Formats: sequence, structure tokens, C-alpha cells
Amino acid sequence: MKKVALHNLGCKVNAYETDAMQEMLENHGYEIVPFREGADIYIVNTCTVTNMADRKSRQMLHRAKKMNPNAIVVATGCYVQAQEGTETIDESIDVIIGNNRKKDLIRILEEQIQKTVIDINHTKEYEEMQISKTAEHTRAYIKVQDGCNQFCTYCIIPYARGRVRSRAKEDVVREVKELAKNGYKEVVLTGIHLSSYGVDLENESLLSLILAVHEVDGIQRIRLGSLEPRIVSEEFAGTLAGLSKICPHFHLSLQSGCDETLRRMNRRYTTEEYYEKCQLLRKYFQNPALTTDIIVGFPGETEEEFETSKTFVERVGFYETHIFKYSKRKGTKAAVMENQVPEPIKTLRSNELLRIHDARKAEYESTFVGTEVEVLMEESIQKDGKCYQVGHTKEYVKVAVQTEESLQNQLVKVQVGETGQIIH
Repeated sequence: MKKVALHNLGCKVNAYETDAMQEMLENHGYEIVPFREGADIYIVNTCTVTNMADRKSRQMLHRAKKMNPNAIVVATGCYVQAQEGTETIDESIDVIIGNNRKKDLIRILEEQIQKTVIDINHTKEYEEMQISKTAEHTRAYIKVQDGCNQFCTYCIIPYARGRVRSRAKEDVVREVKELAKNGYKEVVLTGIHLSSYGVDLENESLLSLILAVHEVDGIQRIRLGSLEPRIVSEEFAGTLAGLSKICPHFHLSLQSGCDETLRRMNRRYTTEEYYEKCQLLRKYFQNPALTTDIIVGFPGETEEEFETSKTFVERVGFYETHIFKYSKRKGTKAAVMENQVPEPIKTLRSNELLRIHDARKAEYESTFVGTEVEVLMEESIQKDGKCYQVGHTKEYVKVAVQTEESLQNQLVKVQVGETGQIIH
């Protein structure tokens, strides 16, 4: 029995694919071991979203070869896909598996195929993989879509993942049923560009998929991955509000609160359109958790543009704002734009937004004090000599209950401030 160690880098889609590869290996008699010395095969599912992600991918591949020079080192995922056609693929790699070919992992290993990379930009095939369990015991991330057609000027992912490809609805529902049978109560629908689900299918959309998943017995919560603001319409928000399993936790990707910056990013909405979508969600849901991503220091971002963006972030009032300093990504339009912003300025701007994030997060969480919330318990922790059971509300607010009784994977009613406390 060969020992295999896997390491995942990057997004939730990558994590799903790593779980699926691990399950394939287990089903074919391979022994899964920790990512340290002693494995016969090391598999690194790489990321290429930034230059730093490329570097981390190379570092993990080097580490694997160093831990066991005789082991087979397998590089799969976005980094090796994006490097196709270049001469920079690392010598520490023995096997290269591009995107849309991870499903062939067992055959590649058994037939000792050294390289399997397709032209990802000219395929309409959705790579069908599936899981029946995940590393988490209460929440399962379900990949339902791959690829992106947006071509934001800072992003390399359309070149590494290809065009939009949607998973068949019946395959998603079948997998969700299997997870429900295995005890999972919450699923998170995710993809490279989730809002595009169904554009390549006949009479399907993300909304029709959600409605089908909602019918699965045993699943009690449905959470959505990152959404484009344009998908939020009266029909979308109104329909979701009528579904009891939907979590009122919406991550609407913003990237900048300044229209000029959004234009340079090739984001296809204005700040006013974005604000209208947030208000629609607040119209149909009581106190929903709205979260977002912001890039500071995008090429050409002046002090005035940053102030405009900051003011807009304050106006929306997000629960959480994930802030990223712009990082050049070779191969993108933004990498060669004029007026690149110096790193010290990016840091100052990031710190300003972090202060807003901290204040807004505390303000939002305070609205739950004195109310009863439903918490899906996930883990036990020890703090200050006491035992706590910890989980999340539907809004993804983290709550702890002091008790030594194991409550994992149970939905528990908690009075915030009395029987339970919000933690960070």
C-alpha cells in the first residue's frame, strides 16, 4: 500500500478538489498520511492567483522532494496549468496534472504518465469529481461551477481555469444527498465564478440549482460562496428570502468603492448599482451579514480615489471586509499599467480600511446581544481553563457556549450574552 500525502493551496474550489482526490486515492487502496517525511507520493494542489501564490506552490513542491528525494512529487492545479508552454516548471516535479484532469489521478499514477495538461481555454467539459465527506465534520463545500468569463484586469484565473463550465444539477443534488446521508447539515455552494452557474446549460441558473438543493432532506443550511452583485435582483433576493434553509450571509465581491478604479479593473458595475443590490438584500432579509473583498493600491489609485472607496465602504456598512494589497500578477493587464502604487502607501491604505472593518464588525455583532440565535456547533476549544463548544449562526457569527458536553454537528438555540458569547 503506497503512502500519499496531499497539500492544498488556494481557494475553496481547490480544497474541494483536494478532498475529492483524497477520496479517490482512499477508494483505490492508497494510505493517506500527513504531509511530512515518509510518503511515497506527494500531491500539491497549487494556486496561481498571485505571484506569492506561485512562490508558495514552488516552495511546497521543493519541500516535498527534500523530505523524500525518492518519492513521486505530483504538481496539479492552477500554477502548473498557467505555466503550460513555459520553461519554468520546476525540476522537483515528477508528474504534472493540469486542471480538468485531476479526475484521472489514479490512472495517471498507475500508468506512470508524466504530464497531462490540456488547453483549458478551449474546453467545454466540466470535470466531474465528487465527495462523500470532508475534513470538516459539519459543513461541506460543494463545487458546482468552474471557469470564468469576466477577465478582470488583475486576475489570471480565466487563463488557468478556462471559460465557464457548470456542473449538471442532478450531479450536484446527488452529491448533496450523499453528504446529508453522512450527517452533514450545512452545504456551501461554491465555484470559480458562482454567479455564472447555468449560463452554459439550458434553462438552468444558480437560483434553479439552489431551489433543487433546498429540497434535499437532512440538509438544514445552504450557504453561498462569493457572488457578483449583478445577480441580486428582486426575483433572486425575494425567492431566497422564502427559503428557510438559506443563510442570510452574502459575500458580494466589490474590489473598490470608486467607479474610476472599477473601470480600470474591468468590473462591470458601478458603486451605485452595487449599493442598490445591498439594499435589496436588506429589504428581503432582516439584518443580513454582507461581506466583501477590497483591493487597495490598484495601479493608478490616487489618494482621492482611495478616499472615495473608503467612504463607500463606510456607507455600505459591511459585516466583514477582506482587504488585500494589490499584488502584481505577471500575465495580467494590470501588471503593466502605469502609476503602480508604492508598497508603503498600500500598507497605509490597508490599515485605514482595517480600522473600519474592526469597528463595523463589532457594531454588527453587537446587534445580536440579547437575542436568541441558532448555532451549528462545530468544535470544542479550551480557553482560560474552561471548555467551550463553538459554532456559527446562519449569519456566520462565531458563538461559544461554555459546557463540557460535546455538541458537535448539533443545531443549538443560544441566548447571546447569557448562555453564549460571540468570539473572534
